[in-house]
Amino acid sequence: MISNRPHHHSKRSIPSFVGLVGVFALAGCSTYVPFAADEDLATRARSRVTERLAERIQVPYEISDAVRAEVGERINPAWSEKRRAEAVSDFIFGRLSLDYTLMPTRTAKETFDAREGNCLSFVNLFVGVAREHRLNPFYVEVQDYQRWSYSNGVVISRGHIVAGMYVDGELNTFDFLPYAPKSYRDFKPIDDLTAMAHYYNNLGAEELIDGTLDTALDQLEIATGLAPGFDKAINNLAVAYLRSGEDDAALQLLEEGLEGHPGNVPIMSNLARAYQQSGRKEQADVIFDELEKVNKTNPYFLIYRGEANLAEGDEQSALDYMKRAYQSDSRLPEVHVGLAKVYLALGRTKEAQHHVDRALEIDETNTEARRYQALLRRGGV
Repeated sequence: MISNRPHHHSKRSIPSFVGLVGVFALAGCSTYVPFAADEDLATRARSRVTERLAERIQVPYEISDAVRAEVGERINPAWSEKRRAEAVSDFIFGRLSLDYTLMPTRTAKETFDAREGNCLSFVNLFVGVAREHRLNPFYVEVQDYQRWSYSNGVVISRGHIVAGMYVDGELNTFDFLPYAPKSYRDFKPIDDLTAMAHYYNNLGAEELIDGTLDTALDQLEIATGLAPGFDKAINNLAVAYLRSGEDDAALQLLEEGLEGHPGNVPIMSNLARAYQQSGRKEQADVIFDELEKVNKTNPYFLIYRGEANLAEGDEQSALDYMKRAYQSDSRLPEVHVGLAKVYLALGRTKEAQHHVDRALEIDETNTEARRYQALLRRGGV
């Protein structure tokens, strides 16, 4: 089982899957749509985007001949369902010794070749290998664990994906995130097209963080084409429009997104910022007031407000928000990175170093924490 306790290696080794809640986990959720064959899925996906973007479509869980050959030597198709499920897990997390890294998000083939990936990368490989051996895994979105990134005044959003699978009639979920608490309450099975949209949304979010706008726009247009109502892709595509100077397109997308997803914090946050940038301060203030009322204990929102205040030069208000985020959930690496940023701005390097160290104890793959660690070591802050 994956431990929630911090590890102290350069990468986090994942020895086995985590089986979460059983039969009742998905009760009351929307009916799961059975997966399609790879070729059929690719055809349907390509029909939803422009011809130029269709050329980029790939099925994230498709496995290579190398994977097929290697796993085929270790799994007998005559074995029972339970034994085949155990063999798939043993192959992925025993034989391959995969390591967890937050970025980039990889396909099943890429995860196999690199021997590392994030939660969605692992699920892609797990789904591909398991389906190859007549098992029925599917993608599940965890609704109450979402990852936000605050960058240059906007919120970039990604979800958390786990695998679901029935084994001998009992539902199991398999989680590959090494440090997050495993007390999820809200699971939503998603079909393969939506799972593919998550994959392209992740790629787009990563390109946004890296500043590669043209590629980000392509990935996010694919994501919204595959799943037009997908809130995270809508939000991130609007961010890409804002950064490309297409303010009117961003505002329209955010306003339409908020109509379809009332109360969505990233969309509301970015809409408020877009209103600010277009001089519509009163409308921005109305949204900020609404956000404040409903997100008093949401650590990601508090980090967002802290960083917004820090960008405006109000370090004390930024520190107040970061401390509230810490009180809400001190186990999130993003909380400690946020505190480190504020303490650095205040010239309190010792406290900044403490929180960078703490962030890396929780998640040693955290890109921002590693960057600030390097800066502190070089004395470049």
